[in-house]
Amino acid sequence: MARYTGPVCRLCRRERMKLYLKGAKCDTMKCPIERRPYPPGEAGRNRQRQGSEYLLQLREKQKARRIYGVLERQFRNYYTEASHMKGITGENLLRLLELRLDNVVFRTAFASSRSQARQFVRHGHVLVNGKRVTIPSYVVRKDDVLTLSEKARKMIVIRHNIDTLDRIAPQWLDVNAGEFKATVRDLPLREQIDIPVREQLIVELYSK
Repeated sequence: MARYTGPVCRLCRRERMKLYLKGAKCDTMKCPIERRPYPPGEAGRNRQRQGSEYLLQLREKQKARRIYGVLERQFRNYYTEASHMKGITGENLLRLLELRLDNVVFRTAFASSRSQARQFVRHGHVLVNGKRVTIPSYVVRKDDVLTLSEKARKMIVIRHNIDTLDRIAPQWLDVNAGEFKATVRDLPLREQIDIPVREQLIVELYSK
């Protein structure tokens, strides 16, 4: 599946908020949004647009896409799937995104960012129920068990992440860092998904 390969700090600046796309750098003064908290581009500092209804909806959709690292067509497919599920479409959409394998690896604190988690998955370092899965968009299910490969357990970067990241695992995920293991206890509820997105605006955008 295709992915965005351009500079990611400009994405945070475009949304005028930290999306935490660069891991530990986002918590330091080196984060560009600390020095330039305005959209990128020649006229970014002076760009003042009226917050139309469509613009607000578009920004929420773009924010969600960028946080989870998916492109437009894939995001639209997630919305279509969510709209056919029982329950509230917006919450279903966020739940599908949250259950992506690369996001779950990020939530365990084995990776400092979702892009790093995606790389770990693509390189075959993550096992689901004992089987290697190399598809970042793979959707985990309740009671699935994630473990790291023997090679990954010896990697300095993963051990460093476990020792230094103070990220608290969500309630729906049971993490045992000592055994490099995580279990999906349940499907995440909306209040357990801590991303600054108003999903109802996304639903309104795609419902037009």
